Amino acid sequence: MDKRDVSRILEEIATLLELKGENPFKVRAYQNAAHAIDGLTEDLGEIIEAGTLTEVPGIGESTAQRVSELWKTGHMAFYEALVDSIPPGYLDMVRVPGLGAKRVRVLGEKLEITSIAELKAAGEKGLIRALKGFGEQSERRILEGIALLEKGADRSLASQVRPIAEELIAKLRDHADVLEAEVGGSLRRWLETVKDVDLLVATEKPDKVTKAFLRLVESAAIIASGETKTSIRLPSGLAVDLRLVLPKQFPFALHYFTGSVAHNVRVRSRALDRGMSLNEYELSGKRHAPVSNEGDLFRVLGLAYIEPELRENRGEIEAAETKTLPKLITTRDIRGILHCHTTYSDGRSTLVEMAEAAVAWGASYLGLADHSLSARYARGMSEADLARQWEEVDAWNAKSKKLRILKGAEVDILPDGSLDYPDRVLQKLDYVVASVHTNLNMSEAEMTKRVTRALRNRYVSILAHPTGRLLLERDGYPIALEEVFKVAAAEGVFVEINSNPHRLDLDWREVLKAKARGARFAINPDAHHASGYADLRYGVGVARKAWLTQGDVVNTLAVDRALALMRSRRA
Repeated sequence: MDKRDVSRILEEIATLLELKGENPFKVRAYQNAAHAIDGLTEDLGEIIEAGTLTEVPGIGESTAQRVSELWKTGHMAFYEALVDSIPPGYLDMVRVPGLGAKRVRVLGEKLEITSIAELKAAGEKGLIRALKGFGEQSERRILEGIALLEKGADRSLASQVRPIAEELIAKLRDHADVLEAEVGGSLRRWLETVKDVDLLVATEKPDKVTKAFLRLVESAAIIASGETKTSIRLPSGLAVDLRLVLPKQFPFALHYFTGSVAHNVRVRSRALDRGMSLNEYELSGKRHAPVSNEGDLFRVLGLAYIEPELRENRGEIEAAETKTLPKLITTRDIRGILHCHTTYSDGRSTLVEMAEAAVAWGASYLGLADHSLSARYARGMSEADLARQWEEVDAWNAKSKKLRILKGAEVDILPDGSLDYPDRVLQKLDYVVASVHTNLNMSEAEMTKRVTRALRNRYVSILAHPTGRLLLERDGYPIALEEVFKVAAAEGVFVEINSNPHRLDLDWREVLKAKARGARFAINPDAHHASGYADLRYGVGVARKAWLTQGDVVNTLAVDRALALMRSRRA
């Protein structure tokens, strides 16, 4: 058990309490506790042993006792009693996009629905629309949500899986008989969602490594175990495959099990054209130079090294052949952060906490982007709130030599395309992040007109999360992105790659199209907590999949140059 497991159970408790109709303050307390545990930088076990869990903001006495019980025994009586008190299908139904706990409770009480299958059947029969507070549109959205859930039923967010894979591979590398070890598959290619985890190990003693691996995952179900492959399923349902090869086979296996299938087909075809045969274990046939790593393999085939993120058969073979592959952006290239939230709106860390965390992360500037006034759901800021925040920013900048804070805001794009703050407020901001949060069901033409009008406002610097999607939860709103990219490029507005792993918006496939249209980008964490800057690596993963370089991204620049570009239309 680790802090992720504890945080997940606390979140589940909050949902269960809401399903029972408990006091919303109690629900919120468990949500806050889950966020607090998930955001810990210290070791949770050490905090529990020291008896200092209540010193963590957001953790009360009773919650601390229950977390300690869970950590030490693997059980929590309070949680297990809650689970037993709720129909088992309710928790599954809450996962349907757009269907919260309150509505699940109503559907359960009025229609005696206790599973997603029953919910789908009720919707298809038109029973949901007849209920007070639902209607035909709600019923349609529920059915669309179920379809979206079914489409992603066998996939998980990469951000939920990557830490597990990284922890396992790190422990395997510590084993004396492991000579090389890497994560493969979709994770290595930095796709946004994954089906399973592929771990690849080079060893001369597969039996010993297999036994060591199974000791690392004692709570997992063993699906199959042999000399070259062991498959398990973790309690969360995640499938993990451990593949064991000889050291001389490792470069070929790593390339093969990284994928993609389309990329591998092209590379194997290239080998055949040169009188060789490539599979997951060797490159045979025509005599060739030794292959001790992937770089050697590509070189033997007349190619420059192709980064894993690019292996999607989207021109990388041709670029590698002509030595025109770009030098991809890295996390180290990011110098500033231009989208974060504080307790002035819906953030969970104070301005100072967010600034100190930015310094620790390595940023030289931090742009605040708390929500504007109409975002009441997110405690949007009034002009008076902005003035108070600016005073705090000035105080920080007067004393800090490590980090400059910029005065920004995430300003809602209203349905008619105007901005939530008037120009007299916008002109006082160092930069402006514009985004859509409401009225997501407009037609494509209406939404496109709305967003492009906002882009033409001379104070707008960045278009945030351009499609509004939530991975595995909600498709993006209908919008003509090609038109948006064209206008953004013409107006000099930077298109955001939102690094929040639930969003990863803009999608990497669309980033490719936006770059072709001449757009430039900002990679932002949309952090709501001091720990949120770690998500930047997911945004950089998106950028790398889209062939972006340091020069494509505004927040790789020094602060004065970045500001000059973001304010270029104000003159």
